[in-house]
Amino acid sequence: MKFEDYVQHDALGLAALVQGREVSASELLDTALARCEQVNPQINAVTIPMHAQAQARVDETVSGPFAGVPFLIKDIGQHYAGVPTTLGSRATRDSAPREHAEITRRFLASGVTIFGKTSTPELALKGVTEPQRFGICRNPWNLQRTPGGSSGGAAAAVAAGIVPMAGASDGGGSIRIPSACCALFGLRPSRGRVSAGPQSAEIWDGASSEHVLTRSVRDSAAMLDAIQGADAGAPFVIAPPTEAYLDAMRRAPGRLRIGYSTRSPIGTEVDPQCVAAIEDAARLLRDLGHQVEAAEPQIDGMQLARAYLHMYFGQTSATVAQIRVETGAAAGEFELETRVLALLGDSLSAGEYVSWRRQWNGFARALGAYFQQWDLYMTPVLASPPVAVGGALPLWQQVALKPLLALGAGLGVGALLRRSGLVEEMAVDSLRHVPFTQLSNLTGTPSMSVPLHWSGEGLPLGTQFIAPFGREDRLLQLAAQLESARPWFDKRPTI
Repeated sequence: MKFEDYVQHDALGLAALVQGREVSASELLDTALARCEQVNPQINAVTIPMHAQAQARVDETVSGPFAGVPFLIKDIGQHYAGVPTTLGSRATRDSAPREHAEITRRFLASGVTIFGKTSTPELALKGVTEPQRFGICRNPWNLQRTPGGSSGGAAAAVAAGIVPMAGASDGGGSIRIPSACCALFGLRPSRGRVSAGPQSAEIWDGASSEHVLTRSVRDSAAMLDAIQGADAGAPFVIAPPTEAYLDAMRRAPGRLRIGYSTRSPIGTEVDPQCVAAIEDAARLLRDLGHQVEAAEPQIDGMQLARAYLHMYFGQTSATVAQIRVETGAAAGEFELETRVLALLGDSLSAGEYVSWRRQWNGFARALGAYFQQWDLYMTPVLASPPVAVGGALPLWQQVALKPLLALGAGLGVGALLRRSGLVEEMAVDSLRHVPFTQLSNLTGTPSMSVPLHWSGEGLPLGTQFIAPFGREDRLLQLAAQLESARPWFDKRPTI
C-alpha cells in the first residue's frame, strides 16, 4: 500500500480495508515500517523497535475493531512481555516484564499490530520529550520545536504518519499537551476508566490515565470502548458507560453551557495567540448554538500546582528508589532534574505527603460545584506555542544543585530546598508553559485537546475541555461536532 493512500485513512478506515480484503495486515505493517524508516531519523519518536513481534502478529488470525492496524505503545506503563520498559531512563537497564500490562492486552484484543515503543522523557516527568538515554524527540510540524510530553514520541509518530494512532498516558497533561503540540485529538479518560493493572492499582495516586492519541475523534471513541473497564483486583469499579462511546459520539451534544478562561491559574503570562485561539473557539461554539461565557471554577491555581508538585516529588522519590533496588543503578545514572525531584521527595514526611494529597478533594469539590452551572470548562492546553527543543534547567540552577545533590538527603538538603523558595521558582518555571492541564488530573475528571487553531508560524494550538467525572461521552460528542465544523484530519505537516 502506498503511503499516500495509507495516510488518507484513520485507524477504523484502515481496519475496514483489511476486513474488505482490499489490503492485508502485512501490507499495512510494511507501509508503516517504511514510513518509520523514512522519518524516524528526523523526529526520533520510535525508540524500541518490535519488528519480530509485529511480523509474528500479522501471521495470526486476529479480530477486533482495529484488526490489522499498525500501532505503537508508550515506553512506560504499557508493558509488553519480553520487551524492555525503559521509562526513558539509563538506570532501568534492559529488564523486561514477564507479562503484558492489562492495557496492552486490551490493545491487542482490539486487533492492532504493535511494532514498537515510543519515546518518553525520563520517568514521564516532563512536558517535553528529551530523555538523555534516547535523545531529543522532535515535532513533525517544526523540527526545532517539541512535540510535547510525556507522550511526545507517540504524538510525533502519529503526526508524521507512521501510525494513525498510538498509546499514550496522562498524569499531568501528557495526552493533551502532545496533542496540542502536534495537531492531534487527545482524550484523557476519567480516573479508573482504564485499568492500570496488573503492575499497579493506580498511577500517581490516580492522577494518571491511559488511552491513545489519534487523528480522528471516532478512533478515540472506538479505542476507549475497547480498553475501558476495571480488571480483576482493580481498586474500584467506575460506573460503565450507558452505551458504546462510538455510538454516543455520533449523536449531537445538544446545547451545552460552556464556561471558559484564558488566565493562567498560576499567574504567569499566556501568549496572545493562545488567548486568541480560545476566543476564536468561543465564537465557533456560539455559532454552533452553545452558551459560552467567561467563567472559571473557584480554585487557587497556585495551591493546586503546589499540591501537584508535592505528589510529583513523592512519586519520583519512590520510583527512583525502586529502580535502584531492582537494577543496582547509581544515583548518577538518573538525569539531574530527576535526582532533584527525588531529593525533594525524600525530604517529605509521610504526614506532609498525606496533607498535600488531602487537598485534592477540595479541588474536586470546587470543580464539581462549577459543573452544577456549566457543562464543560474550556481553556488553552498550552500557555505558548510548542517550545523550542533543547530546553534544560537554567545554568545557574544546575551549578547550584549539583553540589547540593552530592551532599544527599542525610543533611536535610531537600527540606532546605523546599523552604528556600527555589521549589516555588522551579514550579513556576516548569509549569509556565503548561499551567492548565493539572486540574483534570488531580480531580480525576475527563478532558480533551482539540486541534482548532494554528499560530502565525504554522504551529498547532490545542483547545482544552474538561467535563464532569464520567462524562467522556459529552466530550466525544462535542469533539465530533467540532471536527465536522472545522475539519483537521487533512492538515498534516510536510515532513
